[in-house]
Amino acid sequence: MTQRFVSRGLTLAALAAVSVLAACESGPSKAELEAQRLAAEAAARQPPPIALNDGVAQAASIYVAYLREAGTIQPGGFDSAEAIQSALRKGVAYDPAQLSRGLIAYGAILALQSPEFVAGVRQYAIDPAQRQQIVAQIVADPAYAATFPGADAAAGLITDAISKDALAVRVIGEAIEQDAYTIQERSDPRRRWAVAHIQNREERLEGAKTLSAAQMLPSAEDSARLLTAASSGSGLGVTPSRKAPPYTPAVTRSLAIAALAALGAAGDEARANTEALTVETNNEFCLNMSKLMLYQCLAASRPSYEDMFCLGRHVVRDVASCTTTAVLSPIITVGDPQETGVTPAASAAQTAVAVTPAPTQTPAPSN
Repeated sequence: MTQRFVSRGLTLAALAAVSVLAACESGPSKAELEAQRLAAEAAARQPPPIALNDGVAQAASIYVAYLREAGTIQPGGFDSAEAIQSALRKGVAYDPAQLSRGLIAYGAILALQSPEFVAGVRQYAIDPAQRQQIVAQIVADPAYAATFPGADAAAGLITDAISKDALAVRVIGEAIEQDAYTIQERSDPRRRWAVAHIQNREERLEGAKTLSAAQMLPSAEDSARLLTAASSGSGLGVTPSRKAPPYTPAVTRSLAIAALAALGAAGDEARANTEALTVETNNEFCLNMSKLMLYQCLAASRPSYEDMFCLGRHVVRDVASCTTTAVLSPIITVGDPQETGVTPAASAAQTAVAVTPAPTQTPAPSN
């Protein structure tokens, strides 16, 4: 009796095991399928991750590294003619096109530090069809990026950070110019060598042109740091700020690259788009004009204090002026036309000109 019940129990257990195995072989249960469906729907409602190719970070690193290097040129520290020439070689070593592209690339990474702007863009990235349509519209018209929610917060970060950096450089340039006056005073112990004529003036001018034409190399350390900041939306220590439109072409293009990144459409496959967006002719023109002013200044310069003037005015100060103008106003100016006839290097000062191309939008008020 007991053996029969045990045998029957084993048979029932075997049947149950077979049923379970059969159920497993037949596929997921309805509950499991429903859970999978809900998970798929939730994933479909998420936008793609933020994507920015390292070409943008490398371009930005070139701009950041040059501004940092320019900030090490300290006025009042020139104790020899060679010290002036060394600072001149350091300051002139930038390619206008690369520096301009780097500014816009850096502006894009600054814009990605705005959670408001990133969220405002990413809400339109959930639907794949809508996302592709918006990407195409930004590529066709970069100004479209300025219409996203939070664009004023992103533009504020761009203009505030870049104009502050430019102001710090401008202060150095103005101080160098002032030191060019000071060094001429009879009481200044540096006057003895400062008024002596520069040797090998032609070679010095050609050297400046060669350094200006050399390609600037990105910093691996800065590139990695900037790329991380772009992806994480933090790490640059920016101060929240807002700027209402209209925006300059440089700021507009920075916003466009940032918007593409927030849409997940600025990765390696989109290098052609991001590289095209970093090209902005107004700022490149300003920096190129500054170089021409510098070459004319150096060609006219004789004693070392005049080279000091050229360094302060047409390297450090003009870079700061072009940079500030790029983010605050579409009016491009290099030099100060109202200061003609100023010594030292009166003939060099007379080369200062104002260049005002037709603005592409209503000029933004300077902050």
